[in-house]
Amino acid sequence: MKLSIIGAGNVGATTAFIAALKSSELGIDEIVLVDIVEKIPQGKALDLNQCVTVFNLDVKIVGSNSYADTENSDVVVITAGLPRKPGMSRDDLIDKNAGIVKGVVENIMKFSDHPWIIIVTNPLDAMVYVASSCVLEKRGKDAADKVIGMAGTLDSARMRFFLAEELGEGKEAIEALTIGSHGDEMVPLMSSATANQKSLSKVMNDKKMKEIVDRTKKGGAEIVDLLGTSAYYAPAAAIVEIIEAIDTEKIVPVSVNYRGVFIGVPVKLSDGTVEIQQNMLDSMNSEEKKMFDDCIEKVKSLIDKTEEILKNK
Repeated sequence: MKLSIIGAGNVGATTAFIAALKSSELGIDEIVLVDIVEKIPQGKALDLNQCVTVFNLDVKIVGSNSYADTENSDVVVITAGLPRKPGMSRDDLIDKNAGIVKGVVENIMKFSDHPWIIIVTNPLDAMVYVASSCVLEKRGKDAADKVIGMAGTLDSARMRFFLAEELGEGKEAIEALTIGSHGDEMVPLMSSATANQKSLSKVMNDKKMKEIVDRTKKGGAEIVDLLGTSAYYAPAAAIVEIIEAIDTEKIVPVSVNYRGVFIGVPVKLSDGTVEIQQNMLDSMNSEEKKMFDDCIEKVKSLIDKTEEILKNK
């Protein structure tokens, strides 16, 4: 597998690092790190090549300022774009990042026909729409269906951590899923969450569950306030988990086209297609269904705003 990562900042470089360490397991033989800033991707690639040598891993890592080096990629991860700063919402980034993502996708399509494209740039759901529309125009529906966004995979990991920490359990004991938008309107599915295969409602009171839901929704902002920039270790790990899920039976929540809008839902990724797990969505309780419907309406308005921005560029 050839993996290309566009954007050699914190998220992109950390994704390359984790993917390189898991390269044998994932079948990755080449990782290309592309950035517009000269020397940065080359320097990070050199460092990473020396890193994998310590572990005797047979993976080639290339740093480049040219999209030509992404030729024939199987998976492309797009992290390029402006990160959040303290006090900013993800939606505040839409104006600049819509143009950046569109330009990146156009360049990717010059050298790779049908790669999986994983969008990380915020605001996530709107950027998946931008990328998918661009691919649809140039390569058709089959290629556009392979454009997905890293949404609930990261948010679910955050929620599992908060739950494990509160309950004093190992993280592997917690099953919890977050769908909807990658933002304040995300929908943590607490009704189906479990700890040691027991319903969460049997081991945690409603007040504490609400506190964890609120903290999960603000999980990214909490890190921005502490670091002064967006998170990168957990997002990078979530990206690699999505790559790992390709052509396996593993279910991951990602942003895809659902009911005419790009939003996070549980899926299987296999044979170049996205299989939405409708049964998991049907199992939501009435409150969660309402939250999900409200989230869809919010994302629709965000996509409308994105369309207007692109028309004026």
